[in-house]
Amino acid sequence: MSTVSLKRGRAKPFFYGHPWVFSGSVARFEGTPADGELVTVVDDRGNFVAKGFYNGRSQIRVRLATWNPDEAVDAAYFERRLRLAVQLRENTLGLPAHTDAYRLVYSEGDGLPGLIVDRYADWLVVQILSFGFATRKADIVAALQSVCPGRHVFERSDSDVAEKEGIEPAVGPLAGPEPPELVPVTIHGIRLLVDLRHGQKTGLFLDQRDNWRAVVPYAEGRRVLDCFAYTGAFALFASVLGKAASVLAVEMSESALALARRNAELNGAGNIEFCQGNVFGEMRRLRAEEQTFGLIILDPPKFARSTGDIESALRGYKDINLIAMQLLEPGGILVTCSCSQHVDDAMFVGMLNEAAFDTSREVQVIERRSQAPDHPVSVTCPESRYLKCYLCRVL
Repeated sequence: MSTVSLKRGRAKPFFYGHPWVFSGSVARFEGTPADGELVTVVDDRGNFVAKGFYNGRSQIRVRLATWNPDEAVDAAYFERRLRLAVQLRENTLGLPAHTDAYRLVYSEGDGLPGLIVDRYADWLVVQILSFGFATRKADIVAALQSVCPGRHVFERSDSDVAEKEGIEPAVGPLAGPEPPELVPVTIHGIRLLVDLRHGQKTGLFLDQRDNWRAVVPYAEGRRVLDCFAYTGAFALFASVLGKAASVLAVEMSESALALARRNAELNGAGNIEFCQGNVFGEMRRLRAEEQTFGLIILDPPKFARSTGDIESALRGYKDINLIAMQLLEPGGILVTCSCSQHVDDAMFVGMLNEAAFDTSREVQVIERRSQAPDHPVSVTCPESRYLKCYLCRVL
């Protein structure tokens, strides 16, 4: 096994359990590690730190897998970690009692950095984001079949993160047949159809699952604007459970909007109007028409994919939040989200403050939310908390 030596003064975060060794922390190698190879990581004095998977093509040179020098990273390793992940969802959170769609494995949050597994009814959708894990795909599938017997396993390793890791895009069945065109699931009583092959991420934005329900108490009798509606989850919760007076759902993607319409029909939501178009442009049109709403939901895609994008991302967030404040009636509710890990809470609140100042509106944060608990945050990897969801009253 090759050894990766860290630069002096760089080992402390990894002794404490942070799983990402970036290229700038590496001093030298003993041996010539191949991409995907399991390596030993030591400090500048040669003291053992951890073992992990090396990848010379990634800025994250080593994704740490175990801090126990005697623990083998083999098929049994994956089964142990997967069982712990399943126990959290089934025993601690009790998710199967009220939904058949949730995140079963959340990468660093479950001690399996680079592995995502989402459950949709009888299907487990796997997304591999680590080259080391990609070379051990057979072990992962065998462990999933052991821990979750009877489930079909489908792969969606086609994200931009996988590309940066040097992983060849892969979409297809790993165990069992091809999934149907759409898989029906139920979340908090709302039925949704999921496209496992072509949908964003693995089909749904499951990290927002509990935030969808959080809008329900604020929707009754209000006119609702749902921006970046995707397949309509926020709109449906506001309409069906929240008893909104009406909902306008705006989405750029024609295919996503077509599925949103089917989801509305499936749930008997007849008061949702769907609008295909650029959200920025449509919000400006609504402002020009002097339309107002009692509840506005902003759930945009990731605006900042790296630290270099932060400034432009904050401009984009301010733009849509400023217009939303102008569209809200006095005392209206703004639900505003960011899934950009590189934009932290302080930056996001500062952006809201600027938008409030520029619109001469007073904004009160009444609830600060994050990703659903099936996306647990590891205390050793604070980056595993990325989703921000603020519920605000705008006066």
